[in-house]
Amino acid sequence: MTGFGGLRARERLSRPQSKRDLNREIFDKVAPCYDHITRVLSLGRDAVWKDRLIASLPSTPASVCLDLACGTGDLTRRLAAKYPDAQIIGLDLSESMLARARTRFAPAGRIQFQQGDMGRTGLAADSVDIVTGGYALRNAGDLDEVLAEIFRILKPGGIASFLDFSKPPAKILQGVELAILKFWGGLWGVLFHRNPGVYTYIAESLRCFPDRNQLVEKFRTHGFEVVSSELHFCGIMQRITLAKPGAT
Repeated sequence: MTGFGGLRARERLSRPQSKRDLNREIFDKVAPCYDHITRVLSLGRDAVWKDRLIASLPSTPASVCLDLACGTGDLTRRLAAKYPDAQIIGLDLSESMLARARTRFAPAGRIQFQQGDMGRTGLAADSVDIVTGGYALRNAGDLDEVLAEIFRILKPGGIASFLDFSKPPAKILQGVELAILKFWGGLWGVLFHRNPGVYTYIAESLRCFPDRNQLVEKFRTHGFEVVSSELHFCGIMQRITLAKPGAT
């Protein structure tokens, strides 16, 4: 497959439907090695960041938890352990990723993996206690549509927490970060797939994503309160937690 990196990817990232299609193509391709490459790209820190995200969530019982862009189920599994009585839903565009997620879990009626678009979950309004996403929002076809959908389905007082690459506000720092990600991703794209564009896509998608300040403003525009934020990896990664105002 072509069009994962460079100008072709930038063109596809500029339109919601072509971005969704590009994401599906990429994650279908990388599914067999996704867990391994995620550890490699993060120098083994990915699991630690996900543990911290889950630890930051409320300890009070939850009835329904939704993991967006769930991939092979890393955060989904952690949600199921933290909330043993909750219904857990993992949602992803890529059926190849979901197939791998399903093999990691013993059959359990309260854990479901569904193929779908995170901007159109099909869930009822005010029905979800907790929403998580690992590398999710950056891959949204239409970020405003996704944020509106998350706000719609969260219960008043519900929590959403996301882990993703973070874009600094300063242009010079953006340039440095994108160059690092392009080199690092390209190296492993060649080694794993003989195609640097598979992982330079990370830099291209971040180039099109709001910076930290713009992202916070967008959250607030959609009605969320920013509860907490934590930077990792010298600011390359960020965990940010939001709340829908109101009481559960």
